[in-house]
Amino acid sequence: MELKEKQRKILDVAVELFKEKGYMGSSVRDLATKLNIKAASLYAHIRSKEEILEWICFGIAQEFFDELQEVKNTNIAPREKLNLLLDKHLSVVLKNRDVTHIYSNEWKHLEEKLPEFIELRKNYQQEVEKLISEIYRAENWELKSPSFTTRFILHTLNNSYFWFKRSSDSTDEITEEIRDKILFGLLGNQKV
Repeated sequence: MELKEKQRKILDVAVELFKEKGYMGSSVRDLATKLNIKAASLYAHIRSKEEILEWICFGIAQEFFDELQEVKNTNIAPREKLNLLLDKHLSVVLKNRDVTHIYSNEWKHLEEKLPEFIELRKNYQQEVEKLISEIYRAENWELKSPSFTTRFILHTLNNSYFWFKRSSDSTDEITEEIRDKILFGLLGNQKV
């Protein structure tokens, strides 16, 4: 999805607004006020407030898919691939904290594109589950519930932005801490 310069500015301000007031608590008038333009002028650049939510949700979903594809295309040892999967997904989350918050909490307000978005999320989860299952098989690790393990990992990664203050924790420290917690939880005391 390629946005024009004005649409990018609208998106950036909308992210701030949706994070502050929630999608349902925000109006086009609020957005126009923050942009210092008339509400009617916004419609020259957007179809609706929902279109902005679509840009947010589908945009970051594409980033997750792009990073997953990169992990799948690497020819590295399974343990390293699991590490890379965690790092790549978490890097998208942490560089897009506000967008991730909206993606995680406001997607259900998509109306027209909701079925498509639900299918997209399901496909992503299935692709991650398939990759995790392959890694476990290659390492001869026991995997009792691939679906639960995948949901656990994704939920942990997607909600990690809640746990850290932007100013006091570096992305590298956060990534290392989460990776260690997930991997030690999955693999016991085996350091990956």
